[in-house]
Amino acid sequence: MSNASQLRKRQPHDATDPRDTVANAHLNLHASPSNADNLVDAVSQSDVVDDKSPAANDEPKTETNFRKDWLNIVLLIVLYLLQGVPLGLALGSIPFLLKAKLSYAQIAVFSLASYPYSLKLFWSPIVDSLYFKSFGRRKTWIVPIQLIIGSLFLWLGQRVDHYLDDPVPHITGLTWLFFIIVLLSATQDIAVDGWALTLLSKENMSYASSCQTIGLTTGYFLSFTVFLALNSVEFCNAYLRSVPGDQGILSLGGYMQFWASLYFVVTLWLVLFKTEKPDGENDYGIVQTYRTIWDIIRLPHMRTLIIIMLCAKLGFITNESVSGLKLLEKGFHKEDLALTVLVDFPFQIIFGYYTAKWSSGNNPLRPWIYAFVGRLLFSLVGMAVVLYCPVGSISATYFVMVMATTVLSSFMSNVQFVSISVFMTSIADPAIGGTYMTLLNTISNFGGTWPKYFILEAVDYFTQSACSVRDKSGTEFSCTDEAGKQQCSALQGQCVILQDGYYLVNTACVVLGGIIFVAYIMPNIYRLVRMPTREWHLQESPAEPVTKED
Repeated sequence: MSNASQLRKRQPHDATDPRDTVANAHLNLHASPSNADNLVDAVSQSDVVDDKSPAANDEPKTETNFRKDWLNIVLLIVLYLLQGVPLGLALGSIPFLLKAKLSYAQIAVFSLASYPYSLKLFWSPIVDSLYFKSFGRRKTWIVPIQLIIGSLFLWLGQRVDHYLDDPVPHITGLTWLFFIIVLLSATQDIAVDGWALTLLSKENMSYASSCQTIGLTTGYFLSFTVFLALNSVEFCNAYLRSVPGDQGILSLGGYMQFWASLYFVVTLWLVLFKTEKPDGENDYGIVQTYRTIWDIIRLPHMRTLIIIMLCAKLGFITNESVSGLKLLEKGFHKEDLALTVLVDFPFQIIFGYYTAKWSSGNNPLRPWIYAFVGRLLFSLVGMAVVLYCPVGSISATYFVMVMATTVLSSFMSNVQFVSISVFMTSIADPAIGGTYMTLLNTISNFGGTWPKYFILEAVDYFTQSACSVRDKSGTEFSCTDEAGKQQCSALQGQCVILQDGYYLVNTACVVLGGIIFVAYIMPNIYRLVRMPTREWHLQESPAEPVTKED
């Protein structure tokens, strides 16, 4: 395969949700949180995988030399940061901003914009194989992508505040625009992953995952936590202004236009000052890569693992997708909710170190099983936190409760993340390690992406609400959507929720998740763990070429 195939043994196109990138940033010591298969190298260095594992690394360790590649390391961090910025908007800030004026069903439509980042596997062979040799294998993709994203940011920055003021007629257009932006960011991620192989010297290759961790995490936090705080009137008046104002100091439009200019500056620098050396690699081939992916899927035990990964997150997807939005609906400030994510970050660094050690041994999925049960239980705890959210001001005690719930839920999520990564590393066929791990990570992450649209739709479908006063014709009317709420407010009534679909859907998901866990996941997990490693390998694995740039 291409250079990116080698990198995928450290940094594959695994389609990890950037929200997991933030939540799982503890892996920056060994592997990128966005690319769990970095553990192919990482776990062998930290004795998580037995030396007999196919993923074990017998090569002697080499000393790093930061000064030798410092400029290229900075370039990688900047490129990953430019990926994290639009992802933080699409997956973090904008759904929070939309919740004030849209129903869950309408937010479900916007959630479709995040799907491309979970499906990068399906076009990564194309990005690896098609390019203009004279311009550069990776610059062929990175330069036009950044120009397009910058142009979209510039154009959208002049209109997005208007769209958010009245999002109902613009939700489809916003979804398509951010779908394209996320698709472009995902494609750039594939190209940057591949470029890191030739940008960094052999002794500094371990910096690749750290560059991605720092860049993506920083970009995501800037567009989520920092932006929401600076966009909040309450936060700015309380901490940044001596004279209160009626708007935040940073609008979404201004924020996007600022980053559009940086996209153009970085792209111009790449074109004028950065030359990409040819890698001289013989491509593995697009057709052969897709054929290999299909052969892996057809392995007898792989189908069982795929089913487990696709349905494993059903039990807690409602809690993790909707609970934050419900807190906003009940009066919890969006900047405070974003702050909980920021405070959670150092805890996950600490927890992640011990999680990796806990996942060592003959049964790396034992922590995954324990954490599965914990996430089911905390789905009920999270629901209780929402249920007892105080009306009016939020007390310090309640804020600490939300913080503790967030930290513990993220901890269990990280336990599952590390545990399944270690298991996938131990079963991967080393002859096709990049392709194998990319496939496994894509399926694992898509298991947490595909249900979100349906969950948000279901919450709206099962919610029943009515205005406390009737309309002019004397008819009782629903106020589930924004139009109904405005009509009710105009009549000086209050929207009364008769049945909250969140509690019904979350309870149903927890019950369904428990049934799937007991009836299917538990029996098969123990069977899969006991299988010999050779049963997971293709009988005739085409070796991925390894090349070196002078």
